[in-house]
Amino acid sequence: MLNDEELLRYSRQILLQQVDIDGQLRLKNSNVLIVGLGGLGSPVALYLAAAGVGTLYLADFDAVDVSNLQRQIVHDSQAIGVLKVESAQARLAALNPHIVVHTISAQLDSSNLPQVLESVDLVLDCSDNFTIRGQLNAACFAANKVLISGAAIRTQGQVSVYDPHDALSPCYHCVFGDGEEEGLTCSEAGVLGPLVGIVGSVQALEALKVLAGFGEPLIGRMLLIDALNSRFRELKMRRDPECSVCGVRHV
Repeated sequence: MLNDEELLRYSRQILLQQVDIDGQLRLKNSNVLIVGLGGLGSPVALYLAAAGVGTLYLADFDAVDVSNLQRQIVHDSQAIGVLKVESAQARLAALNPHIVVHTISAQLDSSNLPQVLESVDLVLDCSDNFTIRGQLNAACFAANKVLISGAAIRTQGQVSVYDPHDALSPCYHCVFGDGEEEGLTCSEAGVLGPLVGIVGSVQALEALKVLAGFGEPLIGRMLLIDALNSRFRELKMRRDPECSVCGVRHV
């Protein structure tokens, strides 16, 4: 149950009829994996912690660099040189002492993802590596875990929810295929700080909707964000029956 301090802390959220006490309890009893504690993972982690998601698993093998601080708002100047998962864990513990935060400082791949996914209900892909995204997608589909993926580079961002329980929902591979082995990163192409904040905030919002069971998540839809011209567009997507990950011939 929620104690008196938690009822007060989450009161503005509980007042929403779409959330109420039942939804808040579902958030408290949820376990979520956040892969990447950079520009996207920062707002995701902060908002999910603040909202009362009971257990967060933070995965990142990198350390905080001064060049991160323009957009990775969960970290501060005192954390330079510290592992990102440790920096984020300390910040989230200070923000909300009612949640549990676990850290994973090893790189996740196809060898260890299945074991990690056993402990979680939902996964947020906040990474910037196409290979990791592909492995995470395949592992989530195999484990029947909802994957919420976000990406941002330069002035463009995107968010979508991939739900293996939905027969019409594509997986990440349906949409992007094998992609390119080497893609541009933010360190090479640049990115606006507020843009990753917008993308990460939408990811966090979608996670709350899925976990608490309200609203219409971005399943089968991709939200495209054009920060330069302040425009939002939506693309509808369907599962590819020939997909090597989730297609009917490969399931």
